Amino acid sequence: MLHVTAGIAWIGASFYFVRLDLSLKPPKRSEDAESGIAGEFWGVHGGGLYHSQKYRLAPAEMPEPLHWFKWEAYTTWLSGFALLVVLYYFDAGVRLVDPAVADLADWQAIALSVSGLLLAWLAYDLLCRTVGQRSQVALAVAGFALFALAAWGASELFTARAAFLQVGAMVGTIMAANVLLVIIPAHRKLVHAMEERREPDATPLLEAKRRSVHNNYLTLPVLFTMLAGHFAFAFGHEHAWVALVLIAVVLAGVRHFFNLWHTGRRAWWILAIALVAVVALALWLRPEETAPTQGAPVPFAQVRGVFAERCTTCHSGVSAPAGVRLETESEITARADDIERQVILTRAMPPGNATGMTEEEREQVARWVASK
Repeated sequence: MLHVTAGIAWIGASFYFVRLDLSLKPPKRSEDAESGIAGEFWGVHGGGLYHSQKYRLAPAEMPEPLHWFKWEAYTTWLSGFALLVVLYYFDAGVRLVDPAVADLADWQAIALSVSGLLLAWLAYDLLCRTVGQRSQVALAVAGFALFALAAWGASELFTARAAFLQVGAMVGTIMAANVLLVIIPAHRKLVHAMEERREPDATPLLEAKRRSVHNNYLTLPVLFTMLAGHFAFAFGHEHAWVALVLIAVVLAGVRHFFNLWHTGRRAWWILAIALVAVVALALWLRPEETAPTQGAPVPFAQVRGVFAERCTTCHSGVSAPAGVRLETESEITARADDIERQVILTRAMPPGNATGMTEEEREQVARWVASK
């Protein structure tokens, strides 16, 4: 809950301040322009009018109090990493490692995951300091290639569900590191210059602005990876990493539409392409309506042992994931449709096939579901 709440606050702040920056108009009063105001914004919300102003660099006097926007980012990353450790690293053999994908020891999978977080930041930061200094378009292309490489690499190392989460954690690490290592240090330099009553250096502030915009475009793809664990049809697809890349492109495109909107441009073609892409992705990712089965229907008595050995280990008692208990015939029968999607169509369960469900057992379950 903390992770989701902090993430909402962080994303909301990003949306608001990017919109504010893109919507600024030159100040109407000459005295405002002479005092260093670069632009102003008028808005109405919650029964009142608000007047926001942005300085080209800084006002003549240090404002008090000065509100910093950083804890949303730090809290989101720290709580997210804590969840990654508790849910995936402590139970790596089930949630992170799939021998059918890569024959890794638990410690190897954890080391690769942590290394991925660090390498993602180092590669991105290097691109920003090289390619990004020449062209933001070229940086976007290189960043897309880096994202695709991360998605493919994660799919070759981890369980299907963990692969999506790993990519999201890598991008989230980039965003949080942008705040910690670039944006906030630039703000501190600005404040120190004001305290010493000297002209601030605009260079780190311009870089902070670019990194903030990068974060803005990454918000929706990261949000999808945070929630994708609930969408087995996506992470369980044969070409799941391709789906993740395409979904991220669509979401970044939607973010670009709204950023253009804030500047007064209505690029409806972007939304039209995004809508077509979403429909095409949904058709491509949808599981078959019925699982392929061969042979006579299977009675529940024949599959009872399969569920007891392969599923009930986790799906029992008050600690059952999402409250899904598969202990009795009535509980299992009530979840027949879910079982078909998770066990047969997407093969997302058992996670990483940790309990060793065989193809014959999956076929038995499919024939039992078909008889419902």
